[in-house]
Amino acid sequence: MSRLSKKIITNLSEQKNEPGWMTDFRLKSLALFERMPMPIWGVDLSSLDPYNIVCYVKPAEKIWSSWDDVPENIKQKFESLGVPQAERKFLAGVGAQYESEVVYKNLKKEWEQKGVIFTDSSTGLREHEKLFKNYFSTVVPPDDNKFAALNSALWSGGSFLFVPEGVSVELPLQAYFVMNTPAMGQFERTLIIAAPGSSVHYVEGCSAPQYNQNSLHSAVVELIALPGANIQYTTIQNWSSDIYNLVTKRAVAHKDATVSWVDGNFGSKATMKYPCIVLQGKKAKGQLISVAVAGKNQHQDSGGKIIHAAPETTSQVVSKTICKDGGRATYRGLINVTKTAVGAKANVQCDALLLGQESIADAKPKIKVSGKTADVGHEASVSSLDEQQMFYLQSRGLSRSKARALLVTGFLDTFVKELPMEYAVEINRLIALELEDPIG
Repeated sequence: MSRLSKKIITNLSEQKNEPGWMTDFRLKSLALFERMPMPIWGVDLSSLDPYNIVCYVKPAEKIWSSWDDVPENIKQKFESLGVPQAERKFLAGVGAQYESEVVYKNLKKEWEQKGVIFTDSSTGLREHEKLFKNYFSTVVPPDDNKFAALNSALWSGGSFLFVPEGVSVELPLQAYFVMNTPAMGQFERTLIIAAPGSSVHYVEGCSAPQYNQNSLHSAVVELIALPGANIQYTTIQNWSSDIYNLVTKRAVAHKDATVSWVDGNFGSKATMKYPCIVLQGKKAKGQLISVAVAGKNQHQDSGGKIIHAAPETTSQVVSKTICKDGGRATYRGLINVTKTAVGAKANVQCDALLLGQESIADAKPKIKVSGKTADVGHEASVSSLDEQQMFYLQSRGLSRSKARALLVTGFLDTFVKELPMEYAVEINRLIALELEDPIG
């Protein structure tokens, strides 16, 4: 499939054997996309033509549940990320998406027997249509923004996860997304539903090779944490420098529920990503911890939004950005405390580290408080590496390169502590690659 059109949409829906309501949803979303203007704020999108990308690439005819059966050319891509090793040792389940479709999905029997559903979104629609339809597009509607509309028209792949009431999935579930076709678009759609009193940690990894042709990653993620549920969603992206990463991620937390976004942005040509949590129920909690690393010719426009819409809700935002070799990073955040959020508490911390004279860090926070009982704090800092600390470390035998890397790792400490380092075996490698020669 190539250029975007109604025919592409209907062919995609027919190929997936989708119900009529989904075909209609896709076509209405395409009409919305065509009416909406391109964003003129944030990153520069002048070189991106969403009408001239490969909309869908089907890498295989089926989804495998045994890693040994996955075709060798696909398997090699994921083995380089440590997928099979991580699954065997540390994970409750794994999904692997190659191009536009999930090619491998496996959930350990222990969790399957407890009623956990972990599959790709197309299978979720086909096998659990009532549950899927009840929550699909309720958190991120197609008219939310231009690229949410594009995803709604073209979505393929992604994860569908349902955790039954009272079930705690003690090991993380992971999904890996790889793009390997030049000038393509990847439009996965992920829907996670945590029933009352349940708990789950979902980890997502993304990567792609360099092709020197602009590609587009435009995902939509919807999280629903029902009363007393706990969802942690961790993302580590390592897109190549020819990919526009334009995604919409949003969660709703009901009474006594907790949602945490842990978001790592490495690579890409340009990123626009602002995970959002709507604290909809009394005493709901939200946490957003993010790091963005912007190198040469990169612009990371990221941050997050938390909306306090119920009493006694609490939130924390911690943003760490590193700009090196002339890269640019923008923190764009919103804390909105509504009139109904009596006794709400929120705290925002934004820290930027500049490496190099040409690097740029911007902070564009917005705080909106309607009412007199909220407790809201905000602090921000911009710094460079401390030469006294550098001197001390070098005097203890470290090279200047290793001393810099050590200080940068310390700067990211709040973020790193939240990562499942013993499970996501590729994370150390991704961070190390970003901190290699340009910083050292």
